[in-house]
Amino acid sequence: MSTLPECPNCGSQYTYQDRDLFICPECAHEWNGQAPTEPDAEATKDANGNTLVDGDTVTLIKDLKVKGTSSSIKVGTKVRNIRIVEGDHDIDCKIEGFGAMKLKSEFVKKA
Repeated sequence: MSTLPECPNCGSQYTYQDRDLFICPECAHEWNGQAPTEPDAEATKDANGNTLVDGDTVTLIKDLKVKGTSSSIKVGTKVRNIRIVEGDHDIDCKIEGFGAMKLKSEFVKKA
């Protein structure tokens, strides 16, 4: 009988294997058995903890004031085709009606 690895996310011992993926029934975390199980500390995460990559579509979770104007970007605005960059504002994007913007990942969620 082979032993399955514990969940790297929650430490549960009740993991199971589905083809080449391991799945945790307690936290629903899925990972590849051949990939390293340590989470990437440098990965850009949204407000819910999902990893963001270039080309994703995100939704704003908070009204954001636009510096230098009296207008703001409203909650629920979808932003398509984001680019991940380094720095304090880690998302580069274009928002309809506003143009090119830099956003913080803590104010968006993956759509």
